[in-house]
Amino acid sequence: MTRIAYFGPQGTFTEQAARALVEGELVPYESIGLAISAVRKGETDAACVPVENSVEGPVTATLDGLAEDEPLVAVAEALLPIHFSVLAKPDIDADDVRTVASHPHALAQVRRWLAQNLPGARHVAAASTAAAAVAVADGEYDAAVVAPVAVEHYRLRTIATEVADIPDARTRFLLLRRPGELPAPTGSDRTSVVAATANRTGALSELLTELAFRGINLTRLDARPCKVGFGEYRFFIDFEGHVAEPRIGDALAALRRRCQVRFLGSHPRADGVRPSIQPTAGNEDFVNAADWVESVRKGDTA
Repeated sequence: MTRIAYFGPQGTFTEQAARALVEGELVPYESIGLAISAVRKGETDAACVPVENSVEGPVTATLDGLAEDEPLVAVAEALLPIHFSVLAKPDIDADDVRTVASHPHALAQVRRWLAQNLPGARHVAAASTAAAAVAVADGEYDAAVVAPVAVEHYRLRTIATEVADIPDARTRFLLLRRPGELPAPTGSDRTSVVAATANRTGALSELLTELAFRGINLTRLDARPCKVGFGEYRFFIDFEGHVAEPRIGDALAALRRRCQVRFLGSHPRADGVRPSIQPTAGNEDFVNAADWVESVRKGDTA
């Protein structure tokens, strides 16, 4: 049976995403780094981890985990709407809640709701939403802001559901594996890379220009320190398309000529959005241009 590591403990949004992405035995790990490491060590076949939230932005632990150590690639993604439940100790009412715990990202996404509904509660950061539920079950805190799936694992009282300051907030999750056969292109795909450029004027602009020249649309751009010197950064770039497409392959080759690049995967997009191809920037245009160059080299045309 396939074993899938996920950012746990039981009852996180990551568990919900893992259930949606793949069938198999789900194995919770206490941190994103440990879940990623489990794949590299061969303890599991894959790992499910969050990568970005529409409210709080990138999940830096995932980005750093992908940039360092042995390469892993994303082979699938899930996009979950983020609505929380608030669970409390069985013997406590909402008016009596004095401490409420959750992951910092979760607390940030329900700040207004907490101010209106639990105004007297002190907010406490936890390693994950599920870790907050465990702490409440152990009597450390009065309530926790959690993923809806947590109610399946912890004997706590539900005092609110569908809690979200921003109703359409979403988090994207990745299914990571060791390098191997990639998912076939679908026409609605995402490719991800991390690029380490020289610290000089225009270095990032040159990379983005290579994509723009080929009519490739970015879906995400983040910067993270390389941790080797002040001012040295890696750039995490997601864009539309699949490495199997001629125009995407041509772009990756151009990026590789300019800087250090790590390929992080090509996989179907969870939202099903298909790219809008600019005139003269389609795959057929790249194939025809390459065929013409080959013909010139052979002396068949000019």
